[in-house]
Amino acid sequence: MRNAERSDLVKETQSPARVSLFGDMEITECGLVFEEQAWQSGFKFVAGLDEVGRGCLAGPVVAGACILDPSKDLPKGLNDSKQVAAAGRFDIAAQLKEICIAYAIGSVSAEDIDRINILEATKLAMRLAIADLKPSADFLLIDALDLKGVGIPQKGIIKGDSISASIAAASILAKTYRDELMAAYEPEFPEYGFAENAGYGTRHHLNALRDHGACSIHRKTFRGVLPKTENSLAIDGEMI
Repeated sequence: MRNAERSDLVKETQSPARVSLFGDMEITECGLVFEEQAWQSGFKFVAGLDEVGRGCLAGPVVAGACILDPSKDLPKGLNDSKQVAAAGRFDIAAQLKEICIAYAIGSVSAEDIDRINILEATKLAMRLAIADLKPSADFLLIDALDLKGVGIPQKGIIKGDSISASIAAASILAKTYRDELMAAYEPEFPEYGFAENAGYGTRHHLNALRDHGACSIHRKTFRGVLPKTENSLAIDGEMI
């Protein structure tokens, strides 16, 4: 797993190559349609990419990358992490770690989010995850983003975590990693309920911010974290 502190290992390259894949397809369920087209076009290591925690008020933004093995059956119930119950997510994540060719996690801290903004932090987390894949990906399927600076052919897919198995797998792996990380902060910062809300802006979390102020892992540029008199620049939290 890579953190933003190691971002010097991720070198900027030319914009990714463009490929004529996929065309106009209408897909309504999570599966391997995108992956199969990439495999049939000669790409061997097709990685799905997704992020979690983009709309949180505290903690890092985390990206997952996952290269599925075309010879292995998908875990039952694999889908966008938001559509899978917590217990199911951890079970699916354990299966994915056993059957995938490779997976990796990239994480960018709240401090760095405040420094470079949440969109750039999300892209950095993805680059970190890509750089940690072994074997390296030769094609990327990305949830709703165009990721410049990686030099790998790619396809951004709107709502990709619900229609691409690789992206859904990345979503599950990132979500379970981040949930465990936020739960580990609970003893240090018990006031905020991180084990329960994972840093999202729940009523309990917002009340704790009002009563206790922000802690060291809060995103100080996000609305609702600091008192209005100290201002904030960024977006409202949303369940992502």
